Amino acid sequence: MTQTRIPLRAAVVLTAAAVAVPLSLGGFAPAASAQDTAASPSPTPSEGTFGSGCSGSKTAMARADVATAAATNPQLASLVVALKRAGLFDTLNSAQNATVFAPTNAAFKKLSASKLASLTANPSQLKKVLSYHVVGDKRITPAELPKGSFKTLEGASLTTSGSGTTFKVNNTANIVCGNVKTRNAAVYLIDNVLMPPS
Repeated sequence: MTQTRIPLRAAVVLTAAAVAVPLSLGGFAPAASAQDTAASPSPTPSEGTFGSGCSGSKTAMARADVATAAATNPQLASLVVALKRAGLFDTLNSAQNATVFAPTNAAFKKLSASKLASLTANPSQLKKVLSYHVVGDKRITPAELPKGSFKTLEGASLTTSGSGTTFKVNNTANIVCGNVKTRNAAVYLIDNVLMPPS
């Protein structure tokens, strides 16, 4: 009788311990993972190119000044035509350490027919609009995009916001391909044409 009771007691004690240990570990697990989550920073783009809309030869763009580089990227064909019409092609090529928020062909297609016709017919207005896409004295890095405010060649400022690899310009245009390097500028492809404040 005595021999059966001792193992039974031991079994009860061992069972209680076996249940208590995982429960106590489980109690700490959520706190540890919450701490890990809080400690890990949100992802940010490296100093390289980022974005789902990147295509074209970044190598070719890196070897040329910004307007000439844009001419090597099929996504920027409409912008290149507009730069030439506005008399900004050579101006951009001679800039030092500029940043261009470059509207893609798709961005120009979003403009109404009347707006596009108006800009095409008025080179000085077109120049004003395109100059608003250029920060003339600074190569903006991805690290500066989350809460950025930058003065443009047009004279007014534009803003950037976002995190990780998702950024907007003026809360209206998405950066679809970021931090494309050219010989004299950083280029951020955007999906809307920006309009300067009136």
